[in-house]
Amino acid sequence: MPPRATDARRAAVLGKPIAHSLSPVLHRAAYDALGLTDWSYGRFEIDEDTLPDFIEKLGPEWAGLSLTMPLKRAVIPLVDEISETAASVDAVNTVVFTEDGRRIGDNTDIPGMVAALREHGIEQVDSAAILGAGATASSALAALARICTGEVVAYVRSEARAAEMRQWGERLDVDVRTADWADAQQALKAPLVIATTPAGTTDALAAAVPERPATLFDVLYEPWPTELAARWSMFGGAVVSGLDLLVHQAVLQVEQMTGVSPAPLEAMRHAGEKALAAR
Repeated sequence: MPPRATDARRAAVLGKPIAHSLSPVLHRAAYDALGLTDWSYGRFEIDEDTLPDFIEKLGPEWAGLSLTMPLKRAVIPLVDEISETAASVDAVNTVVFTEDGRRIGDNTDIPGMVAALREHGIEQVDSAAILGAGATASSALAALARICTGEVVAYVRSEARAAEMRQWGERLDVDVRTADWADAQQALKAPLVIATTPAGTTDALAAAVPERPATLFDVLYEPWPTELAARWSMFGGAVVSGLDLLVHQAVLQVEQMTGVSPAPLEAMRHAGEKALAAR
């Protein structure tokens, strides 16, 4: 049953660092649009050591939690059940508290990536490239497992990272080939390029953007645009941003926590864009 506006409920995002998070902006915009005037959404700086105690002390007014680094794996032993999606990458970014007190863990990053790509007209690709090999790269592989029919090439800096990506490929049933970061310019020719690296890492690749680029999914949203995304757009390529991902995964969180669907995507996107412009 959808919640009533007078049902006071709480939710929050946890992580460390957390001050930069846009999640409160997005979720509060959703509550406003849905008329959930007694719902609140906060942020708490929590690390792996303080997470168990924090969760144990939550009262029945709590509807759910959003989790960012470094908590996406640390929370798994603290929930009663996790979805197949979360289990596929050993990462939970969403915890929903049920009426009977159970804690259900899920991962909305993966379907959020798929939804963000779909919004830009990308339903299926025959090959793709991933820049980077961190936690976000494994989520990208899981998303590609749903839409890529052929090979995924992951460009990484070390053999250890390469081995990890190949292992994730086997686990997710994705055909993964790894290549050295020194050859990352070759990635830009792929039908879909997913950049999962920290700010500044791909700047040197901007000069190598081909004359007719396909689609770039850059998971960063601040600073934006990245040099690579700006150059990509200049040459007419399609660009999916980290804000697109953030909004789509937050939409799924709002729907799970409130029980209301669909969540107000455009209101949430507008609030995120406004908040970023003010920074």
